[in-house]
Amino acid sequence: MTRDPGLEELLREELGDRPGLAEKSMFGGRAFLLKGNLLCGARSDGMLMRLGKGNDGWALALPGVIQMLSGDRVMHGWVRATAEVYGDDRLRRRLLDGALAYVEALPEK
Repeated sequence: MTRDPGLEELLREELGDRPGLAEKSMFGGRAFLLKGNLLCGARSDGMLMRLGKGNDGWALALPGVIQMLSGDRVMHGWVRATAEVYGDDRLRRRLLDGALAYVEALPEK
């Protein structure tokens, strides 16, 4: 996978300058961490969002959102959204809000 600078910038704008936010190269793209916990990512094949195990059913019901895979391994609680999804401001915000709600409740690393 390769990075997607446009998606990375969209996520930076959405996330703003919130305390504890960091970026790191991961998953073949760019990952965003909040207080040391993985939050979301951007890569050429889509936007990755960490919604938490059991919290991703609503997102997986959306057209253009699938379960994230790491090789052949299903990453429960993570979803990947296509450009059609993350290009929609409302859907992108909804996914990001879901990821923030989950990750903000985790203990800081």
